[in-house]
Amino acid sequence: MITITLPDGSQRQYPKESTSLDVAKSISEGLARNVLAAKVNGEVWDAMRPITNDAKLTLLTWNDDAGKSTLWHSSAHLMAEALEALYPGVKFWVGPPVENGFYYDIDLGDKTISSDDFKKIEDKMIELARQNNPYIRKAISKKDAIAYFKEKNDEYKLDLLQGLEDGNITLYQQGNFTDLCRGPHVPNTGFIKAVKLMNVAGAYFKGDEKNKMLTRIYGISFLKEKDLKEYLTLLEEAKKRDHRKLGKELELFTFSEKVGMGLPLWLPKGAALRERLVQFLQKAQVKAGYQPVITPHIGHKQLYVTSGHYEKYGKDSFQPINTPQEGEQFFLKPMNCPHHCEIYKTSPRSYKDLPLRFAEFGTVYRYEQHGELHGLTRVRGFTQDDAHLFCRPDQLKEEFCKVIDLVLYVFRALDFPDFTAQISLRDPDNKSKYIGSDQNWEKAEQAIIESAKEKGLKTTVELGEAAFYGPKLDFMVKDAIGRKWQLGTIQVDYNLPERFELEYTGSDNMKHRPVMIHRAPFGSLERFVAVLIEHCAGNFPLWLTPEQVYVLPISEKYNDYALKVSQLLKNSDIRALVDERNEKIGRKIRDTEVKKIPFMLIVGEKEEMENKVSLRKHTEGDKGTYSIQEFIDIINKEIETKMVSA
Repeated sequence: MITITLPDGSQRQYPKESTSLDVAKSISEGLARNVLAAKVNGEVWDAMRPITNDAKLTLLTWNDDAGKSTLWHSSAHLMAEALEALYPGVKFWVGPPVENGFYYDIDLGDKTISSDDFKKIEDKMIELARQNNPYIRKAISKKDAIAYFKEKNDEYKLDLLQGLEDGNITLYQQGNFTDLCRGPHVPNTGFIKAVKLMNVAGAYFKGDEKNKMLTRIYGISFLKEKDLKEYLTLLEEAKKRDHRKLGKELELFTFSEKVGMGLPLWLPKGAALRERLVQFLQKAQVKAGYQPVITPHIGHKQLYVTSGHYEKYGKDSFQPINTPQEGEQFFLKPMNCPHHCEIYKTSPRSYKDLPLRFAEFGTVYRYEQHGELHGLTRVRGFTQDDAHLFCRPDQLKEEFCKVIDLVLYVFRALDFPDFTAQISLRDPDNKSKYIGSDQNWEKAEQAIIESAKEKGLKTTVELGEAAFYGPKLDFMVKDAIGRKWQLGTIQVDYNLPERFELEYTGSDNMKHRPVMIHRAPFGSLERFVAVLIEHCAGNFPLWLTPEQVYVLPISEKYNDYALKVSQLLKNSDIRALVDERNEKIGRKIRDTEVKKIPFMLIVGEKEEMENKVSLRKHTEGDKGTYSIQEFIDIINKEIETKMVSA
């Protein structure tokens, strides 16, 4: 018998070589019908794979990311089987799951595939899925695997085999298709009920432009046809909310090839919005005891060698800046933290001085690959709302909890109510990716876990997602249409204080190392603005929006009164503009709606005589007639209510 420990800590006995599906059936037949895979001692397995020793078990369904990935991986194999049936002689490179769906890189020989072929491939996939063929795992020796794929004349799988160790090689078969694969897979093809191929593109073999160009086909699949329809509707909504499209329409930002790819240019309205975000956080930081600092855009190479950034990210940085001084090199700043460590060292520090909280809206630069650039969400130059807190070990948890409070304040003010805190730990099986001692890592990880629990956060744990110098608490936010984004982050770091030899004098008159907390509630201004645009579809909170009010005179005769109204609003710190164009009022209203201006004030003869305005609200229509002061009170109350609730 073996002992299976379930997530709630309960234990059950099962015969040796029972499967995860057997465990599920013993709990509930309904649960068993929904199990796609399982985590066995933290590793994702097929639900049909025999368990031979005592194990911790988590059953995975569509509600789990790993469950979705397993279905999508299985769907990639199903697509390959369909392609093999439709295009005899086709060869396959790799077919992994991705964030939304799957792809497979294929060699079609002299054939081609376009989106016009998607329907017949989808139909074939569903036909094969309905055969309910099991995904069968088979361990195989490297020698036998090489012989098998040599017989098939498959140079792509033979290339993959070169990097695999004997004893860790498996094949998977479903129906007439066999593939070299680690798995895992769903129990059978019948789980795949709905399929949509999304895109076809070129992809170089191994990502090397010197190699042959393969065809990459992207797709997505679901357990129900209804879920596919909802997803396609969501995609259409996402297109309408695309921050690149709205950013252009609302005149917020642009890019220029002459300036450089991935280097955004903020237009006046975008700069005003961005500046208000900065002022909002600066005000909150001052209340929380942060001190503003400013550091240069470049740093000496030795600074980043000391911090470890050069070793870990040197290849992904912009090329070094060589000065007239022989051998002297500078780098565009990839991080603000090394600079802040040097600020800490400018004065002797006592235990009474801590915590110290240095904050900077610092612009950093990283050479993202051309194909990875995407609007404001992936750029080469971006501004972090960065801060670094230096504290005593006994202050760590309290300071970490205060930073969590600040992040939650930001999310409330900007209407992000739905989020999960991801505890990002190092990969215990690959510690070479990280710097620092095991002891420091364990202390840092424990501090994050305890703080998240104390604040009552809904959390998940992800191994291997830590920064190279320390674990993180990453805030995964769901937007208005259900997509997940990683925004704020808080990190605990025992290692940079060690590398920079930071010290403070303790109450015992001895020298001690401070602990460092890295934090950025926005993450980066560029990415945060992009997510915010798509979350609110360009309808920004009233306190933040670049233009709050348009005054619309019904004819040029009333332009002077409109300008008077506008000036009175500006005197009350309300951002107002007058549409003085010689256009009909209907056209002015339509254009103002398109610009997503929150309030329109219509003025004509009646309004001028009574010293009033006719109010229209964006998407809501007419709201009646008000005195100018009454309207000012409406705006101030709406802003005040929002900020108090935050």
